[in-house]
Amino acid sequence: MEKIPLIGMTLDDLHKVTNSLGMPAFTSKQIAQWIYQKRAVSIDDFSNLSLKNRELLKENYTVGLSRPINAVTSSDGTSKFLINVDVDGIGAASDHTPHNVETVFIPDGNRATLCVSTQVGCKMGCKFCFTGAQHFTASLKSAHIMNQILVVPGSVELTNLVFMGMGEPLDNLEQVLKTIEILTSPWGLAWSPKRITVSTVGLRRELKQLIEGCDCHIAVSLHASNPQLRESLVPAEKAFSMTEMLEVLRRYDFSHQRRLSFEYTMFQGVNDSLANAAELVKTLEGLSCRVNLIRYHAIPDVPFKPSPEAQMIAFRDYLTGHGVFSTIRASRGEDVWAACGMLSSKNKIE
Repeated sequence: MEKIPLIGMTLDDLHKVTNSLGMPAFTSKQIAQWIYQKRAVSIDDFSNLSLKNRELLKENYTVGLSRPINAVTSSDGTSKFLINVDVDGIGAASDHTPHNVETVFIPDGNRATLCVSTQVGCKMGCKFCFTGAQHFTASLKSAHIMNQILVVPGSVELTNLVFMGMGEPLDNLEQVLKTIEILTSPWGLAWSPKRITVSTVGLRRELKQLIEGCDCHIAVSLHASNPQLRESLVPAEKAFSMTEMLEVLRRYDFSHQRRLSFEYTMFQGVNDSLANAAELVKTLEGLSCRVNLIRYHAIPDVPFKPSPEAQMIAFRDYLTGHGVFSTIRASRGEDVWAACGMLSSKNKIE
């Protein structure tokens, strides 16, 4: 029988474990501190647990860390890690897709951001995304997500975390919220939720649950100024329309510390005209938000071309000049396939 990983467990989960083994109630908090604060790699490291209790734990449990199986660093310092997630029996995929995910570490002066994956593949099928072209294999458990956070080099120095890697976080919301609980609880990593951003195409019911279930920043993958254009880029628009999604967002207050942003990948001659910009201003009217303009990074068999720099600047200036604060996101890691929309389960850099 495969041993059960302790990483990814909440304090309540750990209490159930220790209670089932007849251990004192305070033991669960000790285990949480060893895993999340002291970064222990083995149950043998839990030195303030008795030898008897450590042996009891080891019979059926393991810390569960799975080190990257490959890593590559971009010329701009961005590092990408390929991590196997067959650590607790997801099982073999019917199409023999390897159960790996990619995680990206982005250093930037005093900031260090980790971009984590929530699924192997993705169901959303965005036309410009390499992960979407891979299709969907499995959703990750909190153990797999926390593993990405704990094993990458430099993880102790992280200042920010974004759920913007492989997969749609809201399609795996239970495990994402569980991970956020571990990240923000005093017995876990004790982070402020303002250090965390969750990206989504806008699944309506789950978006409402996310907003009400945590205080993290939210980034919506919009990429278009109207529903018809969005459907040609983001097939999930058919099921999760931007019109209804924006109605949900308008019910909440994003005018204070919590940030609402919209991700807008720009394609030459598709969504980058000033007419698109004007339409986008009207679409976002009444929302306290910002727009992140993203350079398109070419992937195989996709006909789109990136917008010229001058066009992106003009688009940004139009939005900002009409009351919608906008920035052009710096492109990081493109030379090692670590930039937005370029992640997949198959390592492409030898």
